[in-house]
Amino acid sequence: MPTENPQPLWQPDAPRIAQARITRFQTWAAEHHGAPADGGYAALHRWSVDELDTFWKAVTEWFDVRFSTPYARVLGDRTMPGAQWFPGARLNYAEHALRAAATRADEPALLYVDETHDPTPVTWTELRRQVGSLAAGLRSLGVRPGDRVSGYLPNIPQAVVALLATAAVGGVWTSCAPDFGARSVLDRFQQVEPVVLFTVDGYRYGGKEHDRRDTVAELRRELPTLRAVIHIPLLGTEAPDGALDWQTLTAADTEPEFEQVPFDHPLWVLYSSGTTGLPKAIVQSQGGILVEHLKQLGLHCDLGPEDRFFWYTSTGWMMWNFLVSGLLTGTTIVLYDGSPGFPATDAQWRIAERTGATLFGTSAAYVMACRKADVHPARDLDLSAIQCVATTGSPLPPDGFRWLHDEFAANGSDLWIASVSGGTDVCSCFAGAVPTLPVHIGELQAPGLGTDLQSWDPNGNPLTDEVGELVVANPMPSMPIRFWNDPDGSRYHDSYFDTYPGVWRHGDWITLTSRGSVVIHGRSDSTLNRQGVRMGSADIYEAVERLPEIKESLVIGIEQPDGGYWMPLFVHLAPGAALDDALLDRIKQTIRANLSPRHVPDEVIEVPGIPHTLTGKRIEVPVKRLLQGTPLDKAVNPGSIDNLDLLHFYEDLARKRS
Repeated sequence: MPTENPQPLWQPDAPRIAQARITRFQTWAAEHHGAPADGGYAALHRWSVDELDTFWKAVTEWFDVRFSTPYARVLGDRTMPGAQWFPGARLNYAEHALRAAATRADEPALLYVDETHDPTPVTWTELRRQVGSLAAGLRSLGVRPGDRVSGYLPNIPQAVVALLATAAVGGVWTSCAPDFGARSVLDRFQQVEPVVLFTVDGYRYGGKEHDRRDTVAELRRELPTLRAVIHIPLLGTEAPDGALDWQTLTAADTEPEFEQVPFDHPLWVLYSSGTTGLPKAIVQSQGGILVEHLKQLGLHCDLGPEDRFFWYTSTGWMMWNFLVSGLLTGTTIVLYDGSPGFPATDAQWRIAERTGATLFGTSAAYVMACRKADVHPARDLDLSAIQCVATTGSPLPPDGFRWLHDEFAANGSDLWIASVSGGTDVCSCFAGAVPTLPVHIGELQAPGLGTDLQSWDPNGNPLTDEVGELVVANPMPSMPIRFWNDPDGSRYHDSYFDTYPGVWRHGDWITLTSRGSVVIHGRSDSTLNRQGVRMGSADIYEAVERLPEIKESLVIGIEQPDGGYWMPLFVHLAPGAALDDALLDRIKQTIRANLSPRHVPDEVIEVPGIPHTLTGKRIEVPVKRLLQGTPLDKAVNPGSIDNLDLLHFYEDLARKRS
């Protein structure tokens, strides 16, 4: 693998390496904590994994984490699952997120952009004031530490205020984007039983207004635990009966009170895709997210008060939570609410120009779409502020690296390209950006500090320069503290630890190269990952199989070599049904309305039947492997299938498509 790209695409120059925060951290950690002063990033990473306790202690000191009650030790029980971080410590995430208000009062904490592309600033002072007012309002509504507060909101300043106010009172935040249909939202929110719901009346996307008042009414009916609904009139409508008004709750000039909570107190609930039933409700802690995001944003992304951080995301994706954490490093964060390609494909680049973004984050799919559409961002726009273009959601193909590099190099820019990979499960990156390392085409620069990332074969042997399972052999602070409604921890255990006991198996194919870089090859399981939004096949089946013509279905998402993503839906029809245009339209409309427009399949293909395991589970991963060209005898264990003949259909289809 490493010999394919002997020459780096990009190499940081000496001043950049010297000025990088990670370089200053290494020098300081060498002086204060025995980190290696020499050997560059590789030596620092080795130390951070070998001396895990010391490394994380150093992170909290370097970033001046405020523990209102000191910790007894860094890591109590270190077994996975169940590692205990900083036992005894108390702190508050929102307090740290608003600290920069003391020194940057009238500078923008947020720059909000909608499809008009006109940035609206919210200063640090104003953000802190609104959080203080709303936190007092939540307390007056009876919200107590541990209560769940939900948001059905787009990527707007009010969503950031609501998250921070929830964290300030010790509540547990959870959100979905308003393009999610009612069923998708309820599958998530009903699990956690929220007491407050923040909603909009609708949203704007692609130049159109989308009214969501009927969906909001359904959410209110189906969430019996709600004590209050707070209406944000994005489209200008009146608050519905019984709902409270956003303006009233955020009008007071109130100094925020930050509830001091244990390090492992829940901060938010994120959701997995739900491949085998309801989405997993993943609970992450205030302290774990705080220290992990300080490390990731402050060291790996090299962000500080002079930066402007833009990532195209929605509130239904972990990257939104990650973006909000940019506030922890005193960075101005850019919130964009709208279509990624409206009014034209170059929309995201135009937002970066208008906001002076220094770190521009997007999806690999968007980079490839710009290349295909003959967009020339660095030639046509002033993107001189951009230091780094980062991508996630799927691996950035080699052509994407080349295109980005060439576009910016032609304009004289020295662009750092950071392809990163992590997961909702840890709300962070396992591997990706390192400002002091070279970039090789098609590769992530290195595993993250404190992350014992390895590639394993089926027997648990580490591999180098070979494809294996992505595993993490040491605990990370942002790993879930638990899943909601998983009292004995069995669902959490089975999700990550059943393959290799005591070791996190993530579900990606990965290569660790002998030069220390990382290549991600896509999912080793059946999660659907469209434009960075993960959804499980179970959601699709639930929606599609309500149609009487569909006996059973199978959906597969396949990463393409050119960076595309092919998502076919295979349908086994009921007797007498025909896959005509009318049924095709109903299938697509059902998925669009009930789930999300992003998960409408690329093709709907009639099949003679759906293969299952002997215990009756649809076999998704073997079919995916067949469609990727894996021979039948290597893709599946024939003794585990109820009807092996059915697999020949998918084998033939793969042959025809190749």
